[in-house]
Amino acid sequence: MARVIGVDSSTQSCKVVVRDVVSGELVATGRAGHPNGTEVDPAHWWSALSQALEQAGGVEQADAISVGGQQHGMVVLDAEGRVIRPALLWNDTRSAQAAIDLIAEVGAEAFVDRTGVLPVASFTATKLRWLRDHEPENAAKVAAVCLPHDWLGWRLRGYGPVGESPLGPQLDELVTDRSDASGTAYFSGKTGAYDRELLILALGHDAILPRVLGATESVAGPGFVLAPGAGDNAAAALGLDAHPGDVAVSLGTSGTVFAATDVAVGDVTGTVAGFADATGGFLPLVCTLNAARVLDAIAGLLGVDHDELAELALAAEPGAGGAVLVPYFEGERTPNLPDATATLSGLTLASTTRPNLARAAIEGMLCGLAAGVSAVAELGVEAKRILLIGGAAANPAVQTIAGQVFPVPVQVPSPGEYVADGAARQAAWVLTGQRPTWPVQMIASPALDSHPEILANYLAAAGRY
Repeated sequence: MARVIGVDSSTQSCKVVVRDVVSGELVATGRAGHPNGTEVDPAHWWSALSQALEQAGGVEQADAISVGGQQHGMVVLDAEGRVIRPALLWNDTRSAQAAIDLIAEVGAEAFVDRTGVLPVASFTATKLRWLRDHEPENAAKVAAVCLPHDWLGWRLRGYGPVGESPLGPQLDELVTDRSDASGTAYFSGKTGAYDRELLILALGHDAILPRVLGATESVAGPGFVLAPGAGDNAAAALGLDAHPGDVAVSLGTSGTVFAATDVAVGDVTGTVAGFADATGGFLPLVCTLNAARVLDAIAGLLGVDHDELAELALAAEPGAGGAVLVPYFEGERTPNLPDATATLSGLTLASTTRPNLARAAIEGMLCGLAAGVSAVAELGVEAKRILLIGGAAANPAVQTIAGQVFPVPVQVPSPGEYVADGAARQAAWVLTGQRPTWPVQMIASPALDSHPEILANYLAAAGRY
C-alpha cells in the first residue's frame, strides 16, 4: 500500500498526516509545537518536524513527501549553509517602512505588473530590505535566500550546514514551488521567473534562490521523492480540492480569503495579492490580521465561553442594533494599517446589550473577510461558493451569520488539517501523475439569508480610517 506524507509547518506548530495514495484514508498523524514570536530560529522548525514525523511512524513508510509552510518567512543562509539570523515571519511588521521605500523606488503599478503583488511588511522582499538597512553585516553574509518550506525540504533531503548534515551545504539544491515563491515580491506567477533586479534592490546584492519546481515535478530524497511543496494557503486550497468558482475563507489566528482561478490578477491598491497556486493556476488572496482572536477577546469581555457567545449572538437581530465592531485589535494587514486599533461604534442605550456585542464581534470578523471576497470579485474572479474553514467555522453563530454576510452559498467542510492534507494530495499527485479526487465532507450548509446592510454599515465604519 503506497503512502504519502503531508506536512504543515505553520506559525504555531508542525502537523504531519500520512495518507493512503489511492483512497486518501488517514493512516497516522503527528504534531509538535513551535515557539511563539515573530522571529524564530529555523532549528525549532526542524526539531518539530522531526518529532512530528517520528510520532507519525517516520519517513521510511512514505513513497513521497510534500511540505506546506507558512508563507513569506525570511530564511537567510551563508555560504556554509548556516542560518545567519532568526527568520522573520509573515507577522513581523518591523519592515513596514521598507515596503513603503520599495514601492517608492519601483512604483506601485510597476511592482504589481512585475510580480502580481504590492509589497507590505509581510513579504520576503521587505524583510530583506529591513535586513540590508538595519543589519548590514548580516545582509553582506547572505549567500542564499529561501522560505520555511524550502528550507525544511532541503533538510529532509539531507542537506544543511557544514558538519550538521550528511550531504552538506549544497545551496543549489534548494527547491520551492510557484505558490510560495509568489509571496516573496521578487517572483512573477505569470512568467514563472524570479525578478533578480527586485531581489538586488531589496537585499543589496544577488543571491542563490531556490529552483522553482512545476506542479508535478519532484526531486529525490533518501528513500522517497520530495514534491514541490506549497505555501500554506495554496496547500489548503489543494486540501479542499478547490476549483475555479470556489473561494475559501479561513478563520484562524489571521483571516484569509483565497480564490481558485485560472486567470492571473493584479491589484495596484494592494488589497488583493495576486499569488500563484500549487496547480499551475492562480490564488488571489486577501489576508487580515484579526480573525478568531476577535471572538476570544469579546468572549472574555462578556465573561462567556465560545458556545455561550454563539447563543448571545443568535439572540440578537442581524446588524446588532447598529453596533459595529471594526476589529483592528492588532493593527491590520488588509487594509494596510499596522498601527490601527479596534473601534466599537453605533452604540445607543438601547443597543448596548450583551447579545448585540456578541453579534457585532462575529459580524465584524466576517465583514472584514466579506470585503475581501468583494475585492477579489471586483478583479473578475467569479465566486460561486464560499468554503468556510478554520477553528471558528465550527461555531454555529459564525455559520449562521456567514450565510447573512456573504452574497453566495456557504459550505463548512469537516474540520481537518487542510494544509497538511493538501500537501499529501500534492505528494500523491506527483507519485501517480493524477490529481487525487479524495472526497471532502461538508458538515454544514448555512441558509443563504443575505443582509447587505451588515457589510455596508461595517464598510462605513471602517472607512473612517
